[in-house]
Amino acid sequence: MESRESFELRETARMEAFSDAIFAFAITLLVLDLRDPTGSGKPLFQGLVDDWQSFFALVTSFVTILIMWMNHHNMFNYVRRIDRRLMLLNGLLFLFVILTPFTTSLVASHITSTDANAAAAVYSGNFLLLAFVWNGLWWYASSGKRLLGNTVTEEQARSISRQYAVAPISYGAALVLSFFSGLASVIVILAVAAFFAITATISD
Repeated sequence: MESRESFELRETARMEAFSDAIFAFAITLLVLDLRDPTGSGKPLFQGLVDDWQSFFALVTSFVTILIMWMNHHNMFNYVRRIDRRLMLLNGLLFLFVILTPFTTSLVASHITSTDANAAAAVYSGNFLLLAFVWNGLWWYASSGKRLLGNTVTEEQARSISRQYAVAPISYGAALVLSFFSGLASVIVILAVAAFFAITATISD
């Protein structure tokens, strides 16, 4: 008969596998906006240069989602049990993950236009909501070490909580900033991505 611990580990692995599939799907969506620029009658090289926004959106979204996946993977090195509330929060998280390619494409297309501030507000708003859900997911799992592994210490849990708190504060600042400068707002968000890329690597 399967032990309770083995069952919990198997269920956690199943949810992480599902999560990995969603991240992979979100990354796959990125190429759907790419088109052959010669269709507009332009020479290939000129068309590629003129379509720089699409490539900016592709690279930025790819890197951002990759960093999310790395941090999600690291989180589940500590989460060793799941329940239905955690599954629901995890599913809600992916609503904002799969919106990331769209919001990035939106801001890339309008960053040099009069709609730059509005596009940046949508972009930063999506990340702010994602950060709230992400922190809620971790808070639910770590509160009282509810769903964490037995070897996880209180200090480790608090350290991760402090690290994750950077996101909503920074994205909130980026949202406010977007009403004054769309470009500055995007720069803040990219800086946050760099921060979490570094911390995800250190966590390993």
